[in-house]
Amino acid sequence: MGSIFSLQQILNGLQLGSIYALIALGYTMVYGIVRLINFAHGDFFMIGAYAAYGSFYMFNALVAGRSGTLAFLVLLAAMISGASIAYLTNKFAYKPLRYKPKLSSLITAIGVSMFIEYFFSALPAIGPSYRSFPDIIVRKEIRLGNAVISNLVIIDLAIAAILMVGLTLLVRKTTLGKAMRAVSQDKDAARLMGIDIEKVISFTFMVGGAFAGAAGLLAGMTYPRIFPYMGILPGLKAFIAAVLGGIGNIPGAMLGAYIMGIAETFASAYNSLIGEGIAFAILILVLLIRPRGLLGEKIADKI
Repeated sequence: MGSIFSLQQILNGLQLGSIYALIALGYTMVYGIVRLINFAHGDFFMIGAYAAYGSFYMFNALVAGRSGTLAFLVLLAAMISGASIAYLTNKFAYKPLRYKPKLSSLITAIGVSMFIEYFFSALPAIGPSYRSFPDIIVRKEIRLGNAVISNLVIIDLAIAAILMVGLTLLVRKTTLGKAMRAVSQDKDAARLMGIDIEKVISFTFMVGGAFAGAAGLLAGMTYPRIFPYMGILPGLKAFIAAVLGGIGNIPGAMLGAYIMGIAETFASAYNSLIGEGIAFAILILVLLIRPRGLLGEKIADKI
């Protein structure tokens, strides 16, 4: 048992948690603004991975070697792709249902998710098969005691930290961030104050999609295998992480994601099957003990 609870497992858990955190932030932002569980969000993650895959071969011909410039361009392509598909999904699938019953939007989200997955599987250039993800950055290892730290671990943690800090500053310090908070609290009051509600919602979807796209790149580099259905389980687990932290709460989504990543890594070290199911066990416990999540606030029902 001593080998299970080791520094190596903690590092692996933080790395996995960083990927979950970037996806979970998209869930929690969209829910905080429009009260929608966007189940297609895991597929934005998948699209980001494929965009990174394709852009690597395109930019590799322009940038000599696997340099930092190449990695930055691939990251940018993944984030733009995720933001673009999120914007289109909101515009054509969710916006027409904005003031319809919530169940309509929820069912639509599931439908959009399945459409994206099967559409990508049917494309001749992609297909349903697994693809090996290219080595965008040459893997190097650093020994720290009994643990071996890959440079990919450091890169994953650094990119996730930079994006999360950037999002926090955006939400708390900018005019657009203040508009997002206002829309989240009271849409009618925000509209009366002259805030363009639809613009804020579209921007929120795009930021969440960009983060999911970045997570797709990190997942491709960390676990170098991609396929059209790769977003299903990470999407569900990131959603559980958002619920664990308190859905609609940005710091809560980060906290929940890292707890999820570490718990899954420790459980997988003991038994891989337990590792796959630990997320759902955590979800059941959270719903039973603290339904609003660790950092979620209790909201009084309006009569």
